[in-house]
Amino acid sequence: MKQDALVQATAHHVEQLFSGEGSGHDWFHIKRVWQNAITIGQAENADLFIVQLGALLHDIADWKFHNGDEEAGPRAATVWLSSHGTPTPVIKQVCQIIKEVSYKGAGVATNPSSLEGRVVQDADRLDAIGAIGIARAFAYGGFKNREMYNPTQPPEVHATFEAYQKNQSATLNHFYEKLFLLKDRFTTATGRQLAEQRHVYMQEFVKEFLQEWHGAEDVPVAFVV
Repeated sequence: MKQDALVQATAHHVEQLFSGEGSGHDWFHIKRVWQNAITIGQAENADLFIVQLGALLHDIADWKFHNGDEEAGPRAATVWLSSHGTPTPVIKQVCQIIKEVSYKGAGVATNPSSLEGRVVQDADRLDAIGAIGIARAFAYGGFKNREMYNPTQPPEVHATFEAYQKNQSATLNHFYEKLFLLKDRFTTATGRQLAEQRHVYMQEFVKEFLQEWHGAEDVPVAFVV
């Protein structure tokens, strides 16, 4: 199958799988990551064929929805790509991107081993911050039956992936445990530039949220932006 045809077939396949998903990891999230990855990939001179397949398949079987199984995504991607006669080197590159794309805790380094992986990771992280990132955080929190905010439950610095996986804290904690940290973890110049304004928007949102919640009371130190 030609490259363009495979990309379009993959997009259609993923759209069918994830349309209507309610946790913030739906088809429109994947589509935004796909488009952001093209934008970043073009600016960074990455292989756009690999970038597009990696972006479209990055959430094909996310560990968060497969009992923490980090190999679920690469397995599902391999089955799909193999069924369309994709060369083994391409499958390996795409699967490596899927393995390396996720955030795994404040204390865990997650630097992709290829330029294409860095592009897809930055595109995915871009959709985790800003106005859409805020909406997705609360959508996922509701999906997981988490409180919006609990001032008696401070954020945690997760030193290991295992600790991050087990985290069940309120959604606002997620801003301190992940979202506010992402700005300094973008690994392409284009991604860093695109992240700046979205980061500022999140900070302003959280400040307003805490002001409305606490009123004249003092905001707990752990939640001062």
